[in-house]
Amino acid sequence: MQRAIALLFLVSMRKTLTWLSLSLGITLLTANGIIAADVPLQPINPEASQTALDSLGFDEQLWGNPGQPGDWRAMLKSIDYSLRYLQTPTAAQAYQRYPVPGITRDRVRRSLVRFRQLLVSSPSPAELQAAINREFVFYKSVGNDGQGTVVFTGYFEPIYAASRTPNAEYRYPLYRLPADFNSWATPHPTRAQLEGEDGLGKNSRLRGRELVWLRDRLEAFLVHVQGSARLRMSDGSLMTVGYAGKTNYPYSSVGRELVKDGKLQLDGLTLPVLIDYFRRFPTEMNQYLPRNQSFVFFKETNGAPATGSIGVPVTAERSIATDKSLMPPGALALIRATIPYPNATGQLESRMVSRYVLDQDTGSAIRGPGRVDIFMGTGPQAGDRAGIIGGAGELYYPLLKE
Repeated sequence: MQRAIALLFLVSMRKTLTWLSLSLGITLLTANGIIAADVPLQPINPEASQTALDSLGFDEQLWGNPGQPGDWRAMLKSIDYSLRYLQTPTAAQAYQRYPVPGITRDRVRRSLVRFRQLLVSSPSPAELQAAINREFVFYKSVGNDGQGTVVFTGYFEPIYAASRTPNAEYRYPLYRLPADFNSWATPHPTRAQLEGEDGLGKNSRLRGRELVWLRDRLEAFLVHVQGSARLRMSDGSLMTVGYAGKTNYPYSSVGRELVKDGKLQLDGLTLPVLIDYFRRFPTEMNQYLPRNQSFVFFKETNGAPATGSIGVPVTAERSIATDKSLMPPGALALIRATIPYPNATGQLESRMVSRYVLDQDTGSAIRGPGRVDIFMGTGPQAGDRAGIIGGAGELYYPLLKE
């Protein structure tokens, strides 16, 4: 979704980290840890990486648990989306500018093709992993500390109620991209100037550009954050909307503003906590939502699935967003991250997992080698799970040996 403006409340609310001042965002895994950041990337001895990679465990969700099928078919479809992207002129241009020697569009493509073949033909998880370890080299993100620490968050596609016409119930608009947007003077108008402090846009220059109206202001704001949504219309139909453009202000975290003002504590701050706060103090939205001055415009997508920045559909728990000036677009990746799952009583419990994913999205809040946003899917449960993802993990890119 051109989107991935990462989950607004979790992004940028982590305790301040020292971001690495380097031009290359990834480095090769070695037996002794991370190669110095200013050393060019080099192929490594497979045995040197074996011990470290074994500690990651295996992607159990691909194969599923007894009595539960795995999601390997979803993984295959996501791989095919990346392969489709890699055939485009856009991909060719992106890899011409890619800063890491040895990582080319052709190598990324061949790696995906081979991984797909192994996934289809391997009779067991162990044999798949053994083949990957034989044939692939793993590159590791240096993270936000030069030691490989990557902060993970989650995003999702919400489902909200909406109306094509305004009324007493549906009052908060999403707007189409103005026809003259490219000629707007800079700096662009702020969020408050475009929609008013109350979000109703009564005197907005965007009057007449309304696409749809929502009944909840915070939900309308969250659509800006996620970049797409499925909307249950008041006439019973379903409408899908996606990213069409944005103003030139950087993303600002509303959650961070609340923490700064002493309204909430950083520890334990999640999307559900933020939603609960604004439900209890709705007038606070007038003060805090406009502090994110960035403003997103939308278009109707006619039922299309949520789409990443490389122009292909994103797949639940198989697509990630990273900084595309540093990470290879469309590439196969391996993440080690804490992800919540419902337990037997329906409560969410987080556990550390290793998972193969496709790097298919980006976001204005996803910057540097130490940030990853995981797409968790569509609907309320995906939102609940995305809203509590937050913690340190690791990010790898498996590529065929040269």
